[in-house]
Amino acid sequence: MSKFFCDTNCELWYTRFDDFDAQCIKMPYTVNGEERFYDLGRETDNRKFFDAMRAGASVKTQALNENDYLEYFEPVLAAGEDILYVHFSSAMSGTFQSMEKAMDTLKEKYPERKITVVDTKNISMGAGMTVYYAAKMHESGASDEEVVQFVEKFREKVRVYFTVDDLVYLKRGGRLSAFKAMMGTILKLKPIISTSEEGKLVNILNAKGRKKALHTLVDYLESDRVDLNYPISIMNADTDEDTAVIVEMIKEKYPNAEIWEQLVGPVVGCHCGPDTIGMIFVAKED
Repeated sequence: MSKFFCDTNCELWYTRFDDFDAQCIKMPYTVNGEERFYDLGRETDNRKFFDAMRAGASVKTQALNENDYLEYFEPVLAAGEDILYVHFSSAMSGTFQSMEKAMDTLKEKYPERKITVVDTKNISMGAGMTVYYAAKMHESGASDEEVVQFVEKFREKVRVYFTVDDLVYLKRGGRLSAFKAMMGTILKLKPIISTSEEGKLVNILNAKGRKKALHTLVDYLESDRVDLNYPISIMNADTDEDTAVIVEMIKEKYPNAEIWEQLVGPVVGCHCGPDTIGMIFVAKED
């Protein structure tokens, strides 16, 4: 028997996460030097966080260390359970180096126990969508191997598209050069960002203005052949008006679609900034 783990960079809202017998690894961030840990919105005021960013607060993310992972995993192994961890993209963080060191230590200490990890190759609800359905499988009695096979297939169908309002946050995070950020601001370009097969963030298009960017996000539902057997998730960094616009456009095209509206959390928010808006959905198989 295994204990299902995910992490808060999957951004699966706590009310949905609580449906499962699972544990969630809280990822750290700092606001003006004060360390905090995201909790899937359980007590964190996400809107207050974005207000602080708008007011000029210094926000940063950081990696967990080896001891942090040991504190999460060892009690489970010591109690005689295995571990199944479905995590956010390893290509986006150095935290997995610490995780691997912790797992090497634990495998040596508990050789009879099994630790299984599988990469969603995504972040935010791109990872969260995969975690949600993987956890449902796990709850229904699927083996760890069956869940891994599911994740490796399902992650290929998950689509993530988002646009930021202010390029300065991508520049600070090293995902956009200072020159490109300056020129994009002057030309009022809004990048459309997605995730690659390797699990990295990639700028796939530059839309002329915010309105065009929002329409572009919705257009991907048709071009990528959205599978309405799964929800469409709208993630927003405290931008209710634009969220309402996108939801209305989706309902006009797909009146029967299930739509999840949710706030971006602080860890992801550190890199994308206030007023970011994104759309996550599952595409039909080719």
